[in-house]
Amino acid sequence: MPLEFIRNYSSTNSRYRPEIDGLRAFAVIAVIINHFNKDILPGGYLGVDIFFFISGFVITSSLYQRPSKNFKDFIIGFYERRIKRLIPALSIFVLTTSILISLFNPSPEETLKTGLSSLFGFSNIYLFNLSIDYFAESTTLNAFTHTWSLGVEEQFYIFFPLLIWFSGFGKQTKNSVRNLFIISIFLITFSFLIYISLYQINQSAAYFLMPARFWEMAFGCITFLLRDKIFVLDLNFLKFNSFIVFVLLIGVLFLPVSASLWATILCVLLTALLIFFLKRGDKLFDFFTNKFSIHIGKLSYSLYLWHWTVLCISRWTIGITLWSTPAQIALIYLLSLFSYKYVEMPFRYKKWSARRFKTIFKGLIALLFSTLTLGIFNKFNENIYLGKLNNIKERNLFLPKECYEKESNFDDSLLKKKCIIKSKNQINFIAIGDSQTRHLMPLLEKLKNDYGTGLFLRSLPGVTFPSLLESRSTNKNAKALHKSRMDYNNKIYNLFINNSTPGDILILSSRYELRWGNFIVPEKQKNLRFIFFDKNNKKLTKEDAFKEWKNEVYLLVKELNLKGVNIVLFSSFPTFEKNRVNDTNPQWFNSIQSKNSIPRQLLRDNYFKIDSFFISLSKNNDNVFYFDIFDLLCPDSNKECFQNRNYRDQWHLSAEGSLFIYPEFIKFLESNDLLDPVR
Repeated sequence: MPLEFIRNYSSTNSRYRPEIDGLRAFAVIAVIINHFNKDILPGGYLGVDIFFFISGFVITSSLYQRPSKNFKDFIIGFYERRIKRLIPALSIFVLTTSILISLFNPSPEETLKTGLSSLFGFSNIYLFNLSIDYFAESTTLNAFTHTWSLGVEEQFYIFFPLLIWFSGFGKQTKNSVRNLFIISIFLITFSFLIYISLYQINQSAAYFLMPARFWEMAFGCITFLLRDKIFVLDLNFLKFNSFIVFVLLIGVLFLPVSASLWATILCVLLTALLIFFLKRGDKLFDFFTNKFSIHIGKLSYSLYLWHWTVLCISRWTIGITLWSTPAQIALIYLLSLFSYKYVEMPFRYKKWSARRFKTIFKGLIALLFSTLTLGIFNKFNENIYLGKLNNIKERNLFLPKECYEKESNFDDSLLKKKCIIKSKNQINFIAIGDSQTRHLMPLLEKLKNDYGTGLFLRSLPGVTFPSLLESRSTNKNAKALHKSRMDYNNKIYNLFINNSTPGDILILSSRYELRWGNFIVPEKQKNLRFIFFDKNNKKLTKEDAFKEWKNEVYLLVKELNLKGVNIVLFSSFPTFEKNRVNDTNPQWFNSIQSKNSIPRQLLRDNYFKIDSFFISLSKNNDNVFYFDIFDLLCPDSNKECFQNRNYRDQWHLSAEGSLFIYPEFIKFLESNDLLDPVR
């Protein structure tokens, strides 16, 4: 593999590279197809990774063509170009989309905050702090979810110019190319290791945060150094051609989300190889450089911004169907074309000021103006909502976040202060479990307000109580993570029980069927595969694991019986394949969307193993009581269970749903004398 250093840089490097625009077109089309329907192109989201690669390649190329004599000229020139390129289109997009989404979203606060953070290049960090799973269906209802990638790139732009300058590449000193190459290789290795490590323990961090994504953009940088006659890397001995590489790249886009780690790596490598092998005269080169490809490539920034607006608002209104798709594609194109012609291009090439520093200052003023406008608008967004607001709105929970978010270091004094509201003369409800415990909080709050009962609550997303040691096939470190969460839950349990008194009630409400049912609903979780272990770390079959878990429940029942603490077991409840906002928030503007339903008997069969066990427990133990919410939410007279306002999404009750079951829960408690304290 010959490698030659060229000291006399060729002037051909300054020419426009139309194939890069063609590659941009390919990337943005892949992303848009994926966002229309993930089933058509499961890996279309990898178009963003192609954009990351292109950013590194193009920025390096651009800075190579613009040598500077001093750091001030270099850095101000760089940020002036970035501001003129990004800020105008982004500001118009954020302000316009904020108004449009508020017409149809009754609670747009989180969306508007995401948009605000995107103006300053931090929406990826904001979404990460919200513990967002990018592939979750709920992200499709946030009009600014896709701006996370702009945040990653903008953070890259803060760091990368410094790397360019201090390597000497910014002023093209002797050995500067070699210095940049060596430093980039080191940082690529470091960033790649961060990406691999985070992917095993925290996929959201690996997805959203710039340090885990830096390697993709830096890979574009070294590809430019190797490819564009600075270093000349001859790969012809591999006997590959561009068409084969392109076919392989398309194949990667059809890999399932569960293979995203390897798919991302392959995507970046194949994109680099495609750049190497793509040559003038090839049919594929002609394909990438035809008028349509170049046109779409030039529109790619605006297309990326506006396509999500159209799709997001469609999900809140008419939906995305076969008949609506042509109109939605046309609208995406027209909005993008308008943005490109009348916002992007004029502001990009117009001289904002005689001095570059003033251009940067004007860009910051534009951001501050947009921020102020969004802040004012956020206070009055309810006034423009076109639908009818629910009487019961989702709101901040009355317990602090320490009681229902991911675990932190166990601090018994802090948890006792924040997560234990103890009643002096009434019973206390003790609730430990996953997010299906958390969604009962409106019910438990009303119970506290109406009857003066106490509440001890701590929930961890995805962690049932009681639980077996488990792992997931999609995450190598899931076993260790689950072990730490089990230990945390056990400490919570001991803290709560030690502060309980006879007559108190432990509520168990979790998605046990996710582990012990015959199949998994909803569709998003179908790839989940649990592996169970006993206390000696021995792998268990699913049936043996279920027996082991039942033994854990028996021990819990026996222990609490000795302490005089009762147990209320909540039944399984309807879950749905997908979430439909027209069902959870029915309005005139989304009435034409089809209703979301699932066969009742199908769910009952899936839940039979769990519910029959709970019923048996209640019959054979005086301190155990079974509360069936399934029949309340889906009456036995129905053949189908329908999603409605009682659901926040496909697997959680809304505040309205939690309060919907409240009257029957009170009757249940009173009929079993559970509201009479035994002190």
